[in-house]
Amino acid sequence: MGSSVYIASVEGSTGKSTVALGVLQQLSRRVERVAVFRPIVRPDTAMHGGRDYVLDLLTAHDAVQLAYDDCLGVRYDEVHADPDAALDEIVQRYHQIADRADAVLVVGSDYTDVGSPTEFSYNARIAANLGTPVLLVLNGFQHSPHDLRAIADMAVGELRENHGSLAAVLANRVDPQQLDDAVAALAGVGGSAFALPEEPLLSQPTVADLLPPVNGRLLSGDPTLLTREVTGLVVAGMTMPNVLDRLFDGAAVVTAADRPEVVLGVVVAHASLNFPQISAVVLNGGFTLPTQVQRLLDGVGVTLPIIETTLDTQATSAALTAVRGRLTKNSPRKVDAALALFEQHVNSDALLDQLEVARSSAVTPLMFEHQLIDEAVAQRKHIVLPEGEEERILRAADVLLRRGVADLTLLGSPVVISAKAAALGADLSTARFVDPERDQLGERLATELHQLRQHRGVDLDRARELVRDVSYFGTMMVQLGLADGMVSGAAHTTAHTIRPALEIVKTVPGVSVVSSVFFMCLQNQVLVYGDCAVNPDPTAEQLADIAISSAATAVAFGIEPRLAMLSYSTGMSGAGTDVEKVSKATAIIRARAPELPVEGPIQYDAAIDSAVARTKLPGSPVAGRATVFVFPDLNTGNNTYKAVQRSANAVAVGPVLQGLRKPVNDLSRGATVRDIVNTVAITAVQAQQGAR
Repeated sequence: MGSSVYIASVEGSTGKSTVALGVLQQLSRRVERVAVFRPIVRPDTAMHGGRDYVLDLLTAHDAVQLAYDDCLGVRYDEVHADPDAALDEIVQRYHQIADRADAVLVVGSDYTDVGSPTEFSYNARIAANLGTPVLLVLNGFQHSPHDLRAIADMAVGELRENHGSLAAVLANRVDPQQLDDAVAALAGVGGSAFALPEEPLLSQPTVADLLPPVNGRLLSGDPTLLTREVTGLVVAGMTMPNVLDRLFDGAAVVTAADRPEVVLGVVVAHASLNFPQISAVVLNGGFTLPTQVQRLLDGVGVTLPIIETTLDTQATSAALTAVRGRLTKNSPRKVDAALALFEQHVNSDALLDQLEVARSSAVTPLMFEHQLIDEAVAQRKHIVLPEGEEERILRAADVLLRRGVADLTLLGSPVVISAKAAALGADLSTARFVDPERDQLGERLATELHQLRQHRGVDLDRARELVRDVSYFGTMMVQLGLADGMVSGAAHTTAHTIRPALEIVKTVPGVSVVSSVFFMCLQNQVLVYGDCAVNPDPTAEQLADIAISSAATAVAFGIEPRLAMLSYSTGMSGAGTDVEKVSKATAIIRARAPELPVEGPIQYDAAIDSAVARTKLPGSPVAGRATVFVFPDLNTGNNTYKAVQRSANAVAVGPVLQGLRKPVNDLSRGATVRDIVNTVAITAVQAQQGAR
């Protein structure tokens, strides 16, 4: 059985789910198998389909392999009926999952008075019977540091009476001005002490949260925008000009459906660049929009969610005002905000060391992603994103900024970027927007480009024309040190992204070719595959360059390089020009970089499987243990990485370009938001490492 921690609180609205998510994220950095357990559940059938929303959130995390139903304890009614029998059942179910995990995160019950004498006492009994130390979460909202200390002392006393042990105490939702005072006040309670500031976003409801309380339905608009947070209400009981004056970002506008002029005015204001971006319109009263108005809304393609309810204005406003947001798996901005908050304010190493969570020797895909993010955050770099008006880029930028992965410049029309970001609910307030068509920086970049390329016939007018292209503009920013790296390709071809880099940034001295690698994240290890994206049929000299560059990339990301120069032949078992090319490349590597362990020609099975290696190449320091696989041509490499990705359910991170003097990386046009985040983190780490 591995390590475990029990998260408990003494009252409601502590933001326990934020803490649980943060601890789960940190556990996934250290161990291969993480489980979650909810001893007592209270399904919220109205909003979550009969599922406990906290457990639903945590089991959706990539680190958790067990299904939702495997992680359940007992229901509240079972505890009320027979607390002792319920406790026996909880212990039994806990051990069923603990035996299948390296670490277990146990999340105590919500504050609903499950039994005598207090709910916290019952949670303390559970923790003691599970042998799990408690991470005590306190509600710091409108509580002074002195109040927090008094609550903590009372809780620790209760914990001791029930034979539980305290691992750490964390005050959540604390006044940002009192964080240090709160930590100081809790320092003597026992274990480590931490404090998280109040983050309004985490308690804001989403548009989807507004539907159940008013029995509403989505009349029109984009369903994906139901995840946007609502920052407040505007009850439109006045004339249209006065309504417009009262709009603010994220507002939900409540108005009667028989006031079409208000509906149209608000929708037009939302689409306008001169007014705030609202989150939704709620039509109350049970009236139907006039047919002409509905046709008009359908015809202009309104994406703003419009909700209808039969309640009157007063009942609608009262019901919506009472809605408090929750951190759920369907609120991605809140999830990112919660993770960023925890990472910024909690010394995770100290907390996990306190819990005696040992580091795993395995490297899972999730661990590798965490490693990328952690390294990028540790030495923040400035990355330019040329496709600043692309939706996936905007969503990824929101995540990157919230997590502190990189400083960002987005290229495109600032007006368009701002409008699209607001419509998506993406907070890009700390990013810089630059318009290549109009920004005065363009003239400087054009002058510099002319100086760099005039020997190739590029005059100043042609340079001005080129830098209006976002790829050239971004590449010139990297070249002049105005950005540390560039990531593009979500909406452009690979050639469009790479060509300016080849012309302007150029290759590292001694490297003849730009190439690429994929980080292939298997179940418990990370391998490097190169080149699977750029060079169709490299020569022996180029293959040697690719191998040496791939080894350097592996080192930069914490992977010990053992190079396998792949062929259809192992050793001297085959012959032909293709085998000779690999043999020659291997010889070049041994001459240029004698410190690198390399084997070639070698077949894939001999490179990866120790049993095969003992038969085909006994005594080889690489065979059976290779970490860097260099393919003889693009056809072989591209097909192999895709075959492994699909057949072995591997996570392929890349392509990562190498051989350039400064980092420029290409995205697949099918890249997800997660892919973009990972690629930006990789680019930032490359910038930290310097030229390849």
